[in-house]
Amino acid sequence: MKQSGSETPPPASPWIRRVWRLYGLGLGLLITFLVLTITGGLGEMPDFEDLENPRSNLATEIIAADGQVLGKFYLQNRSYTKFHEISPHVISALIATEDVRFYRHSGIDLRALARAVVFMGRDGGASTLTQQLALNLFSGGRARSKPARILQKIKEWIIAVQLEKRYTKQEILAMYLNTVEFGYNSFGVSSASRTYFNKDVKSLDVHEAALLVGLLKGTSYYSPVRHEDRALDRRNTVIAQMIKYDFLEPEVGERYQALPLSLNLRPQSHAAGTATYFREYLRQELSQWIETQVNPEGEPYNLYRDGLKIYTTIDSRMQAYAEEAVRTQMKDLQKLFDQHWKGQDPWGEFTQILEQGMKRSSRYRALKDQDWSASAIRKHFDQPAEIRLFTWNGYRDTLMTPMDSIRYAKRFLHTGFMAMDPHNGHIKAWVGGIDMDFSQYDHVNPSATRQVGSAFKPLVYTVAVDNGFDPCLPIPNMPVTFEAFENWTPKNYDGKIGGTMSMFRGLALSINNIVAYLMKQVGPEPVIELSRKMGITAPMEPYPSLCLGSFDMSVYEMVGAYGTYANRGVWTKPMYITKITDKQGNVLMENFSETKDVLSEETAFVMTKIMQKVVDGGTASRLRYRYQLTGDFAGKTGTTQNNSDGWFIGFHPNLVAGAWVGADDRAVHFRSTSLGGGANTALPIFGLFMQKVMADSRLNLKPESFPGPEGGISINMDCSGYAYEKAQDEDSWGDPSD
Repeated sequence: MKQSGSETPPPASPWIRRVWRLYGLGLGLLITFLVLTITGGLGEMPDFEDLENPRSNLATEIIAADGQVLGKFYLQNRSYTKFHEISPHVISALIATEDVRFYRHSGIDLRALARAVVFMGRDGGASTLTQQLALNLFSGGRARSKPARILQKIKEWIIAVQLEKRYTKQEILAMYLNTVEFGYNSFGVSSASRTYFNKDVKSLDVHEAALLVGLLKGTSYYSPVRHEDRALDRRNTVIAQMIKYDFLEPEVGERYQALPLSLNLRPQSHAAGTATYFREYLRQELSQWIETQVNPEGEPYNLYRDGLKIYTTIDSRMQAYAEEAVRTQMKDLQKLFDQHWKGQDPWGEFTQILEQGMKRSSRYRALKDQDWSASAIRKHFDQPAEIRLFTWNGYRDTLMTPMDSIRYAKRFLHTGFMAMDPHNGHIKAWVGGIDMDFSQYDHVNPSATRQVGSAFKPLVYTVAVDNGFDPCLPIPNMPVTFEAFENWTPKNYDGKIGGTMSMFRGLALSINNIVAYLMKQVGPEPVIELSRKMGITAPMEPYPSLCLGSFDMSVYEMVGAYGTYANRGVWTKPMYITKITDKQGNVLMENFSETKDVLSEETAFVMTKIMQKVVDGGTASRLRYRYQLTGDFAGKTGTTQNNSDGWFIGFHPNLVAGAWVGADDRAVHFRSTSLGGGANTALPIFGLFMQKVMADSRLNLKPESFPGPEGGISINMDCSGYAYEKAQDEDSWGDPSD
């Protein structure tokens, strides 16, 4: 009798064995498939380093000294924003709309996964936010074919699980919002907030957050710029989702749904916004600096995608006031210039400037690159075409010949203006021209030089004072001849001679005979030596004509040099970058003020008081009677031959600023000094700027007096006892336009 425990089980049916074989084969294929996917056998997968440091194109930001973003350099206009810097309404809208179970899954939502299997790869809302982040960071865009999309989907699951292991939920949300596109050249929620609402992302209200989240469904289809009705409907759908999932009370949500879109559109571009000339100069400088820098991986930094932070010395408020001053003065001055030359060409017989302008134009270069002949190009420039013209009332499209557009452009006056803190060298405002789109030439750039004229005279006076010349010394207002230089004899701009005057009066009225007398006493070499100490690198020959500013130099260097007087004899190199950090805040470069002792405190103070007379009763006196500036100011106007260049450099005890005004071609100018002199062209920019700056209590620039040297003054500055001075009424100095 057989025992029951030893009974042999009946053999499995062939059907069951086949099922098990298929199951084992399928499981083996699945495991092989997953292994190949994870190891990159079926296409590249991110490694550990990629997951720890996911890369995306982040815009480099240029940040003002007061924290405002002046502009960006980018391939994609993207900024990195941390979770706590994002409005909670954005987070609520995103979760309610895209992944309501976000905090309850670990990268893969099993319910959504089942739905994805049913739909054979068609999402149907299956992707979690973590999966979408994986797609944005590592997949290079959504695959088009169904098989490729299935493979991509599996990769997303694997990457999503890895991301959930390495990052918190808050970090994942922040990374997602930093990587998505919102349209209108905005990548990342911070850029989108600035573009659509001109506000910080942390300040977004419910309806604003809902609009941005709604754009994720289709940036073009739901664009609030092109399709306002669609955008409004989509925004309200997002708000409805927030109500549905208890992120908003129904009555609150309904109030937001009733609001209009309320856009405050600020399209972002490299050339738009404030400090455009400065930002372009900065871009060129950084493009060279960055070639010597490498990131922790040993690769060169990229200015357009690595999210660097460039901290500058520019004050956004002063920059705005400077741009406003330039616009106000140059618009009025251009109107005056056009009236002055009405019906005439301001270049007169110098018609070659039109031919030169044609050959320098981008249109000419483009045709030349296409191997057009010179005659064909010339004929083209005489054929009417659609031309976009700059005007002070906005750009205008018109039909005219390219040559006529050159004639039009050559009539415009241009400018350069810079303001600087003389104590630390921090440049506070930089306006390189009248409009970046119209003229890219930056007239503040250290390499942009123009003849400086009488604005250079204070340096000759400084050498004289430093060599013991009494500022009250009676100097004859008579022609001075330099026999060793072919009997060169400069003349006063008004031709008047006679009498004697002090240095105070000589500089205040910009009398050429007085500065020529001083130049003959001290010689040109010491003047050049002082100029170099004050940061002026412009080429100078040791000729006596230096005393009239016969050479070219830049606004940048001229303002820096005058800062020496305001800073008690210490020259401080102008600077515009304080530090550069990477996207994590690590400091890559840091700048500090660079100074040099140039003058004694006493000499600097005496020269300051001499230049103060220029403002109080000389060529710059309209700063007092027209612009009502109070407190101590000093400075000097400058006008070159034929009124081609107008200058004014002035300073307050805590701020120095300067402006140049002129046409691109020196043959284009006013015909009278009363109109074309620095007092009438450049000085008003300084006056308008200082009015705004001193009225802004946030800037704390108050009326002050120039502080005297700590050791007192041994140089006599009281000229009242001199007979020649008593004979001249201080109030009769007037306001000549040099």
